[in-house]
Amino acid sequence: MLLVVNPIAGGLDKADLVATVEQFADQKKVRLVVFETTGSKDCAQISKLYHEHKPERILVAGGDGTIKIVAEAVEHHDVPLGILPAGSANGLSVDLDLPKSLDENLAIAFRDRFMDMDMVCINGKKSLHLSDLGLNAQLVKNYEASDTRGMLGYALQAITTLNEQDPPFHAKIDTDGCIIECEARMIVIANSQKYGTGVTINPNGRMNDGKFEIIILKNTDLITIGKIVAGNMPLDTDDVEIITAEKATINTSVPVHFQIDGEYVGEETNLHIHVLHRQMRVAVP
Repeated sequence: MLLVVNPIAGGLDKADLVATVEQFADQKKVRLVVFETTGSKDCAQISKLYHEHKPERILVAGGDGTIKIVAEAVEHHDVPLGILPAGSANGLSVDLDLPKSLDENLAIAFRDRFMDMDMVCINGKKSLHLSDLGLNAQLVKNYEASDTRGMLGYALQAITTLNEQDPPFHAKIDTDGCIIECEARMIVIANSQKYGTGVTINPNGRMNDGKFEIIILKNTDLITIGKIVAGNMPLDTDDVEIITAEKATINTSVPVHFQIDGEYVGEETNLHIHVLHRQMRVAVP
């Protein structure tokens, strides 16, 4: 097996994690090859290691960004991934109902129970679970620029972002010929249900149904945000609209902050979106 480790994910040292995985693999009589990401040409390096060692499985210790790099590196190969959540916010692991303890996640990662999950392609870039335009993307940008990691960092930047949030933007959404025009504070492209913080934004999302949802948040006042954070997505209101699609385009009147799976991309005015059905095989509970 190949173990891909992001040494800085979540702001925690990974030496103990690697030692635990090595010990577990030794007990299972599995030869383990360890690769640490550097942020430079990681995708190419992982692809090279795959061709060199032909691992039966790839274990990923990091956050959603690390998982996505691995998925892209082996996208043309039928190799399952075992996820060991180790990022600041592990959105995919939350949606997969993975436990918090490393020992439990190792048992799942080595087990032969899998989901063939979808991915979403947005302007040629792949999204595992949740991408969005607007308020949350602005939060991600502020978080990346801050010095405080983890949930405390997110909480601090959430306060800053709410105080600084940009005005609503006009959006035109085309899903297979059905066109919607609206004013929005935030538009989510969702392959799954929850953000890494545990907040449910897409209650009906399924990661292997060949579809994705577009969630339009027209209002992000404190009451609406409070309901979302508390797990009570306000579906019975004109402030929220959910559309299910296999492909879509989104055009905005002005450049709007955009993020993919917790990674800030920049400001965008046009998004071209389509689903990649059963793109990634992942070990699940």
